[in-house]
Amino acid sequence: MRLRFNGRSTPSQTRARPTSSIAPLSPLLRQTLSTPARSPMLPSPASIPMFPPSPAHCLPPPLSSTQLPPPPPPPRSLLHPSSKKKGTAKFRFFRICHTAFRSFPIISPACKLPQTINGSRHDGHIQGGVRMTGTLFGYRKGRVSLAIQESSRCLPILLLELPIPTTKLLQEMGAGLVRIALECEKKHASKTQLVDEPLWTMYCNGRKTGYGTKRVPIDEDINLMELLHAISVGAGVIPSDGDDSAEGELTYMRAHFERVVGSKDSETYYMMNPDGNSGPELTIFFVRI
Repeated sequence: MRLRFNGRSTPSQTRARPTSSIAPLSPLLRQTLSTPARSPMLPSPASIPMFPPSPAHCLPPPLSSTQLPPPPPPPRSLLHPSSKKKGTAKFRFFRICHTAFRSFPIISPACKLPQTINGSRHDGHIQGGVRMTGTLFGYRKGRVSLAIQESSRCLPILLLELPIPTTKLLQEMGAGLVRIALECEKKHASKTQLVDEPLWTMYCNGRKTGYGTKRVPIDEDINLMELLHAISVGAGVIPSDGDDSAEGELTYMRAHFERVVGSKDSETYYMMNPDGNSGPELTIFFVRI
């Protein structure tokens, strides 16, 4: 071995390296470290047992009191009015015959038949008129409404809310005969029937009182008609439910009306007395001009 002292390392110093003091691995530990890691075994979907759902889980949640459906409406005892087209052919035939007979010359016979005191009325009826049931009702502090029915057991075919107060109409009828004229504007292109017009201008004994409107019967109107279905002619007062009602008691007056159709633009309703001795106390004219 040759040594050099020129400041460089000797071959013995170059080859000499420190040795580590790690102990050799055991065969078991070496085999464990050499084996690759595996993911945990999960059960397959086919091996999971499937159970049918419980009936309790299939039922919907119970409804609260606010979500319950409303109760069905009570059955109505009033009948529906007959079809409007039922008497159309007969009315047209009657008008044709009436027009034809009016074209004939008038012959004055030598002997005249005796006439009744009531003139054109016979047994409380007007010739060419159809008997209807009319009801005027309203609260004492409110306005009066007019309902026209084919009979007391039918639904109203016409319901008008008149602009006149109930007390005012009662005063007018107590003073004497009352004439109510309802006028509406005529539209040439419209084919609306006279009783289906929505807005009317009302005149009571020649004085304009306002505008009347046609409305659909509500539950309160139907309940009143059902309450009065056994009354054909009469008047009375129905007490209100509350003692301190703001509109007061409900008054009504029901009578027979004779409906006379002059044309498609004019109809007249005569309220007849039950005895038939005097003329109508109330006359309502429907005119489309």
